[in-house]
Amino acid sequence: MVRTILPYALALGLAAAGLQWLEARHALRLFSTELYVAILGLAFVTLGIWAGNKLTARSRPAEFTRNDAAVASLGISPRELEIIEALATGESVKELARRFGISPNTIKTHIARIYEKLEVQKRVQAIEKARFLALIP
Repeated sequence: MVRTILPYALALGLAAAGLQWLEARHALRLFSTELYVAILGLAFVTLGIWAGNKLTARSRPAEFTRNDAAVASLGISPRELEIIEALATGESVKELARRFGISPNTIKTHIARIYEKLEVQKRVQAIEKARFLALIP
């Protein structure tokens, strides 16, 4: 039974492949070359993106460890560390005062001391330098 079915299946498969080939040749004449170039380009872009994602090593963000040596050498207090971390969130002086339960003037004093110790003039500079020195995450 297999000897009878196998040749017919093979013949039908070859016939189907031949018809597909003829249809493909007809389609090649029907559509312009630019379409095939665009399809080929899209296929290579997709392949490149896929390969890039698969082959590029992804590094895990390391756990943050505070630079205690820098904290000690700069003489930054634990409260000032809390303030500089809160500054990095973008909260205003009033919001910080409410958050810590102290007056806005005390917050301003802490900020001025932080600027002094980090030798900066502005909030953004203080945050950048604190991150560079690994004082805050």
